[in-house]
Amino acid sequence: MNIALTGADGQLGSDISAELKKHGFNVSDLTIAKIDISRQDSVESAININLAPDLVINTAAFHHVEVCEKDPVNSFKVNGLGAANLAYACRKLQIPLLHISTDYVFDGRKRKPYIESDLPNPLNVYANSKLSGEYFISSILEKFYILRLSGIYGKNICIEKGYNFVDKILKIGEEKGEVKVVDDEILTPTFTEEIAAQIAHMIKENAEFGLYHVSAEGKCSWYEFTKEIFRIKDNGVTVHKALPGEFSGGVNRPAYSVLENKHLKDQELNILTNWKSGLKKYIQSYR
Repeated sequence: MNIALTGADGQLGSDISAELKKHGFNVSDLTIAKIDISRQDSVESAININLAPDLVINTAAFHHVEVCEKDPVNSFKVNGLGAANLAYACRKLQIPLLHISTDYVFDGRKRKPYIESDLPNPLNVYANSKLSGEYFISSILEKFYILRLSGIYGKNICIEKGYNFVDKILKIGEEKGEVKVVDDEILTPTFTEEIAAQIAHMIKENAEFGLYHVSAEGKCSWYEFTKEIFRIKDNGVTVHKALPGEFSGGVNRPAYSVLENKHLKDQELNILTNWKSGLKKYIQSYR
């Protein structure tokens, strides 16, 4: 199978590329230098009959939440219209699109794990722009995968931010001997290698098309996640609870965005592990 992968040099995209190649897929790595999904001409030039993909995977996004809030036009150009541009290209080639979305499409008021049929209600510009991308894809294509993820981190640098949460917290802890983290946002941090493995498994097993929640099992607050980071590292760093909203950057975020991988489990395709095991693997292997 030939797969065109946008955002191939990003934190998630680089792991997906490596995992798919490991399974024998022919992957065309469309890096940020090779495609600008917000421009229709760039998409049509990069993804065409000459490339001959059987599937397009889109990991390209504008996902710095605070910056999106200040620049809604660019946020919607990339996350909304960018998704539409890719969907139109896939429709022209009569191939499916696998698109990465976010747990932030929910408002957190449910207070128990969200399943795919739950109604979204985004609270900020980033979340609204990502939801618009979902709607564009589902209205343009009949064959698509939309995968909502939660709190991702990986060994490769996040191009937009230059770090991931784990690395940033470890650096602060090593420098200061203590860190302060919010305890009022509940989610499920997920290691990108495990997401990549799940995507490869879905493709190999011919998962049915549609909307999926793809996150590690269990749940925690950012405070609990940080406590586990330093428990594994065992370096004596003290973790303090921040005040509610102390690090919000003025952006509304869902207080609860835990995802339940119901669609995967209904097909007996879920291979994601508990968030603690993914974190342990990441720290012991890369940090």
